[in-house]
Amino acid sequence: MTIRQPIVTVVGHVDHGKTSILDKLRDSCVQEGESGGITQKISFTSYPLEQLKRACPLIEQSGIKLNIPGFLLIDTPGHAAFTNLRKRGGSLADLAVLVIDITEGIKPQTAEVIQILKHNKTPFIIALNKVDKITGWKQLDEDLKTSIEMQPPRIKQIFDEKYMTLIGALNSYGFDADLFYKIDDFTKKIALIPCSAHTNEGIPQIIMMLCGLSEKFLKDRLKLNQDAKGVMLEVKKDKSTNYIEAILYDGELNKTDQIAVSNFQGEPILTKIRILEEIQPLCARFKTTNKVTAATGVRMQLVDKSEILPGMPFVLYKNNLEEIKELFKKEISESIKTEKQGIIAKADSLGSLEALLVLLKEQNIPVVKAGIGSISKTDIISAKANIEINELDSVIVGFNVKIDEDAKEMKGNIKTIENDVVYKLIEDLIEWRKQKQIEIEKKRLMKLSTICKLEILQQYVFRNTKPAIFGVKISGGKLISNLPLIDESDEKIGNIKNIQSENKSVQEAIEGKEVAISIPGINFERQLKDKKYLYSNLGESQFKEFKKNKDLLTSSEIKVLQEIAEIKRKTNMDWGRS
Repeated sequence: MTIRQPIVTVVGHVDHGKTSILDKLRDSCVQEGESGGITQKISFTSYPLEQLKRACPLIEQSGIKLNIPGFLLIDTPGHAAFTNLRKRGGSLADLAVLVIDITEGIKPQTAEVIQILKHNKTPFIIALNKVDKITGWKQLDEDLKTSIEMQPPRIKQIFDEKYMTLIGALNSYGFDADLFYKIDDFTKKIALIPCSAHTNEGIPQIIMMLCGLSEKFLKDRLKLNQDAKGVMLEVKKDKSTNYIEAILYDGELNKTDQIAVSNFQGEPILTKIRILEEIQPLCARFKTTNKVTAATGVRMQLVDKSEILPGMPFVLYKNNLEEIKELFKKEISESIKTEKQGIIAKADSLGSLEALLVLLKEQNIPVVKAGIGSISKTDIISAKANIEINELDSVIVGFNVKIDEDAKEMKGNIKTIENDVVYKLIEDLIEWRKQKQIEIEKKRLMKLSTICKLEILQQYVFRNTKPAIFGVKISGGKLISNLPLIDESDEKIGNIKNIQSENKSVQEAIEGKEVAISIPGINFERQLKDKKYLYSNLGESQFKEFKKNKDLLTSSEIKVLQEIAEIKRKTNMDWGRS
């Protein structure tokens, strides 16, 4: 049986050292060249067997016979989405290395990655990075287990506390974990490998673990089939030419082959390959070739100019269009599951979008419409339609995408939340929904009546009667048309007919505003000349409802509510007490 290279993805929280670990694995210097030291895009590295043996003498020393031809390593940005590189039936990655800073433990992005790995049933090991940051830590032996056990008692105690805390945290996610040399059955426990990308400590053991797990548990999964299957990763522009970087995860692909690439509806785009290039071992260079064999990273220039979307599957076309259509539609429908009602979600690739949907589901936030690409006018229209159904759903989240200019112009009161870090995006969405829920509840409450306190501006009396028109300042709460008013003695004054602000009629005015109001049926000179304040006239049941929901009110509104209660109690001592 011919087996292919296992695909290994390196994932974890930003700044925990993913790319530095990968640099040590492949002995390169990518980290130094990254913008701000943070990985900006997916990159893949072919790591042949010869170099594996050279980097990890433990392989020869232990007498392990490796059948795998090497590894295809995938480095990812810090957010969780690219741990979710998809193929039909699960994760594109055969194995994952989850990098966790031993001094910081599980951070928000680490938690997301764990959820995605769990969702995809992706086997993983944990590189417990930055052991050299433990004060006083020294590499005391080439053998990692011996080095750990030889640490001075105080240092060993700190190390033990940190890794045991992590084991407890992983347990809450449903995973049993332990130090790799304490595990007998790797199908039941997650292996922790303490390491340092700075000193190289533990790096050979990571390679050894990846080799051992691949040989023992992945052979059937790594069986190489004949027909090419892959995933489009990124569309790049090089001057006037569009190149597509992709991963071929099964079969062989020839330059003369015709391939079918899925669009977002699961419809195949048929195209021939103009240029086929393969990633070279342990570097970021591509070399033109006539044939590639999985698993490998490729760069292609295609004949068809149709828009190819990142994350989309492609397969070899053999005059089997209907079969491919069925395959693609099934794959897209498996990846993108939406509800009858919910928010709108957009992302920059199929993998990103699916990861976003998984994480939204974890937070019980339903999605009615999901898509790849920037936030468009169509998305705004869909979100506006949501207002009538549920205001909580009148929001669009964009992961690693921006909003189109023409969509900006028509968005109005539709909320859009954009971020290129998925946990921040979801944090912002949860906070917005929380505030929106308060706003909705308050709106419902205010339909009963409105809390309002007005200061009469005696110097601005424009008309004495029929109707009386005069100036007021909103001292607390909100003023609305037709609001019934009382004075400080609980005398009914009347209902507001009209509100004017800056010579224009308005339906409402907020705290701090100075406006003119008209009240029919009163004589200002006789009834209001000596008054200072007016209040909204609340019934006892309305007051109780406000009191019950006082957590929805501002401190100013609560103060006005208390003043109204005092006014009412002067005429009825039991008012509002129950």
